[in-house]
Amino acid sequence: MSRELWLLRHGKSNRNVIMADFDRPLKKRGKRAAQRIGKWLQQQRLIPDWILSSPAKRALKTAQIVLKAIDAPNLEIEQDDRLYQEGFERLKTVLAECPLEANRVLLVGHNPELEDLLVNLVGVANLPDTEKLLPTAALARLALPNDWTHLNAGCARLLSITYAKSLPEEGI
Repeated sequence: MSRELWLLRHGKSNRNVIMADFDRPLKKRGKRAAQRIGKWLQQQRLIPDWILSSPAKRALKTAQIVLKAIDAPNLEIEQDDRLYQEGFERLKTVLAECPLEANRVLLVGHNPELEDLLVNLVGVANLPDTEKLLPTAALARLALPNDWTHLNAGCARLLSITYAKSLPEEGI
């Protein structure tokens, strides 16, 4: 059985407040989008085995909203400083440390790292031709080999990209 990696970019954050980038909160729109993604995951019975999040406020809040929406009380969010502004190769290092029994891993983070990782793992020729692959609150599902200790370029297959803005607001 192959393992899945789900890349979720945080919801829309407030860029108009004067504060450190790390501390920027989600906007109301970003919270609603995270809720839609979480509800969609629950409806599709796509429940992760492991959740990793950047500790930045907007990413962690996105992860918390999704976790609440999928209603998986046994899951906890693992925060890792390496998921914040350290490049996509560092993301691979974090993924290599995921428990082998975690078949579905949700990683909540930021661009450009998430898009760079997506392009690296899947290959640009196998991605949709769009201006922005992962806008805020977009979820990419990838099928990967079982061994994540050496994730080589082109080793993954894109299963889907789901955009929160394309999901219904109410009655999900």
